[in-house]
Amino acid sequence: MDLDELRARLAQRDGTVPALLGDALAAPANSDDIADLAQRILVPAAVLVPIIHGPNPGILLTKRTSTLSSHAGQVAFPGGRLDPGETPLEAALREAEEEVGLPANLVEVTGRLPDYVTGTGFSISPIIGLLAPGFVPIPAAAEVEEVFELPLSVLLDPSAPERRRAEWKGRKREFWVWPHERHYIWGATAAILVHLAHRLRVAATV
Repeated sequence: MDLDELRARLAQRDGTVPALLGDALAAPANSDDIADLAQRILVPAAVLVPIIHGPNPGILLTKRTSTLSSHAGQVAFPGGRLDPGETPLEAALREAEEEVGLPANLVEVTGRLPDYVTGTGFSISPIIGLLAPGFVPIPAAAEVEEVFELPLSVLLDPSAPERRRAEWKGRKREFWVWPHERHYIWGATAAILVHLAHRLRVAATV
C-alpha cells in the first residue's frame, strides 16, 4: 500500500461504524453497546492515532506508566482529556507533543474514527495522522514508560486480533486483543485498532 492509497483510505468519512463484533470494555459512541458503559457523565478526551509510513509502516503506541491514576500500565495512543475550549484535534496534537515529543507540524492529519465510550467514563475522539519515518520519540517520564510500534502488516491481517473473555464489574465480557511480542494490547486501544484495520482493508472508493 503506497502513501497515496494510504491517504485515500484514511480520509474523513461519514462516521458510520462497520458491523464488527463489539468490545465489552469500549464501544462506539453511536452504538447500542454503550448502555452498559455510559452510566455516568462522560469525560471528553481525544487520542492521536499516528501511522508511520515508509518501508516498514507501523502504528505508534505507548505504554503508560504504572503510577498514573487511570489506565496505568496499559497500552494506549498518545492522548488525554480535552482542556476547556479545545477541539478533539487540538487536544490530540497537544497530548502527542506532551507525551512523546511529537511536534504538530510533523503530523499529516488525514481523518478520524468514530468516538468511543469506555467503561472508565471517557468519550474518546480518535484523530488519525500520518507521520514520516525517522521521528525519534521523547517519552514524558511521568506518563509514558515506553513508545513502540505495531507493524501495519499485523493490522492488515484479518486473523490477527483475538477475542478474549474475562470477568469485569461482576460479568463475563468479551473484548479484542492484538498480538505483540512484548505488550498486551486490549481495551479501547484494541477496539479502535479493529476499526482502523477495517478502514484500511476496504476499497478506497467505498
